[in-house]
Amino acid sequence: MPALNELITTPELAEILGRPDLRLFDCTTYLEPAPEGSSQPYITVPGRHTFEAGHIPGADFLDLQGEFSDPDTELRFMMPDVAQLEQAFGRHGLSNESQVVLYSIGTPMWATRFWWMLKSLGFENASVLDGGLDKWKLEGRPLETGPARGYPPATFTAKPKDGFFVDKHATLAATSERGTIIVNALGPQFHKGLEPSRYGRPGRVPGSCNVSAATLLDPKTKAFVPLAEAEAKFKAQGITKDKRVVAYCGGGISATIDLFLLYQLGYDNLTLYDGSMGEWAKDASLPIETG
Repeated sequence: MPALNELITTPELAEILGRPDLRLFDCTTYLEPAPEGSSQPYITVPGRHTFEAGHIPGADFLDLQGEFSDPDTELRFMMPDVAQLEQAFGRHGLSNESQVVLYSIGTPMWATRFWWMLKSLGFENASVLDGGLDKWKLEGRPLETGPARGYPPATFTAKPKDGFFVDKHATLAATSERGTIIVNALGPQFHKGLEPSRYGRPGRVPGSCNVSAATLLDPKTKAFVPLAEAEAKFKAQGITKDKRVVAYCGGGISATIDLFLLYQLGYDNLTLYDGSMGEWAKDASLPIETG
């Protein structure tokens, strides 16, 4: 079967729903307010309840924090070891020959996070559904309810690639690298440190520019803005193809929207600061900038 483009439209997905090699996954997670005094910025709630209320026919559900994140850190959604990911994806029927389509509800960031993770594991056949379930429903397309039927277990062998994720030390070093630009995908108020941050100290990684992930989406359909519009937003912040880009946000999720679009635009020196502000804002030894 020919490979799919990495951005797939709702009509294109509707045409291939019955394909035996298709692995279709709802990746939705919800972030609920943390109780007063909690050390966590939010409570992570897997989107299984909304999945069971209505999903694209044949889809399975992936629990990002529960199955696909490092269980041995207080930080949420951190990339776990390769063996954990091979087993988790294999349990959900993903093999090296599968064609994967990822979607989420409300925002594509949960789907783009899985796309970035799979890419880092050397898996090249993953696509993100433009507009996710929101656009699918808006167009009146069919839904299925109830628990996931799942796919038969398979063997997935990763071929990990370096450079997809960086830690706080590499990010700090990047603040003084001439050929690197650091981009914050959070909203402008948080970037400027004008609002209290649930992550800790308000502000941003020093020297970082701001391309909010929310501005890269159509608010009604949740589809990505046209590539030319996205490119203009990146270029306005000095992001050019000759530079290395380090993207971050609150928990390493919404920044993957920026990375997904940069990748579609042909930028190839891209990395994600996995800990993002969830780590940076709490570490008093790291510099922070406001204003």
